[in-house]
Amino acid sequence: MIRRLRQQPFASIVQAILPVLMLISFVLIAQHSNQALYHVGFILLIASTFVQIVFGNIPPEAGLKRSMTSLGIGLATIAAIFALGILLAPYLVNLGRR
Repeated sequence: MIRRLRQQPFASIVQAILPVLMLISFVLIAQHSNQALYHVGFILLIASTFVQIVFGNIPPEAGLKRSMTSLGIGLATIAAIFALGILLAPYLVNLGRR
């Protein structure tokens, strides 16, 4: 099995693992017995969702270097969109009050 994984392109492996991580995070969020597990599940869901957004746009045959470059660009884009939203929100609220 390890040999078969080494033959798979990196992006393909990550694209197969991400839905499993999301399912695990849903299970951790759904349980009611341990709040620490809930927090771990919530953080895992957020992280895997952001990575899924990026890897959903990477071809499965992409190697490690191309995948990591695309991941960096994609996460930087997501961060920029969040920052832009944070910076523009007060301006837009004040614009609506006039």
